[in-house]
Amino acid sequence: FSVPCSAILSSYLLGERLNLLGKLGCLLSLVGSTVMVIHAPEDEEVTTLEEMTSKLKEPGFLAYAAILLALCFLLIFYLAPRYGQSNILVYLAICSVIGAFSVSSVKGLGIAIKGFFAGQPVLQHPLTWILVITLVASITTQINYLNKSLDIFNTSLVFPIYYVLFTTIVITTSIILFKEWVTMTVVDIIGTVCGFLTIILGVFLLHAFKDMDVSLGNLPQVLQNEQPAPVTRDDKNILIEVDNSSIAPEDKPKVFVLYT
Repeated sequence: FSVPCSAILSSYLLGERLNLLGKLGCLLSLVGSTVMVIHAPEDEEVTTLEEMTSKLKEPGFLAYAAILLALCFLLIFYLAPRYGQSNILVYLAICSVIGAFSVSSVKGLGIAIKGFFAGQPVLQHPLTWILVITLVASITTQINYLNKSLDIFNTSLVFPIYYVLFTTIVITTSIILFKEWVTMTVVDIIGTVCGFLTIILGVFLLHAFKDMDVSLGNLPQVLQNEQPAPVTRDDKNILIEVDNSSIAPEDKPKVFVLYT
């Protein structure tokens, strides 16, 4: 609900425009999210910190995490100082990339909390504190750059774009870390892709046409907004128009032209 709620609340509380196409974009975002949830794969069951540690140590996830860290450093130290104030994607890309680590940390800490109440010595496990430090650092970075983006750009644009980028990174991270793609059928894959494309279409409608004055009241006029046909005038009309003294300057002679 982050996309429609942020767009609707910003239109009422911050005075930002939300036209008919924007509302349709919010509806499409909800529909696409529902389709994705219906076809979402089930997580591979991980119940202990030892199993989580083995997942995090796999070469595929380590390579993926290294790529995300390199991309994050590139965005923070090179692109953000140069293009962050003018390009909405820079700050939101930082939040989305860091979101991969925050989501993975939350899943790991959820396992640690379950183990703690089950009497397991999770506080002595080094992974618990690594996950806590990673979660604090990632959430702090996300809040920082998300607030910077909200200070510069329109709220109704920030949250939809952030939602699409964040969802893409999180889905990719879950697929690589928990091998969710193994249990997915062809129907689920097609449904997930179609749902995500529906979300992107909704965000596009919300973003691309935000400055258009389109509502149910003026929709017929917008659809029927045609240029008037040129009026063909004869020589008599031209002669009368030239003879209008209110149009011709007082200090210039009047010239009459007759066409035959």
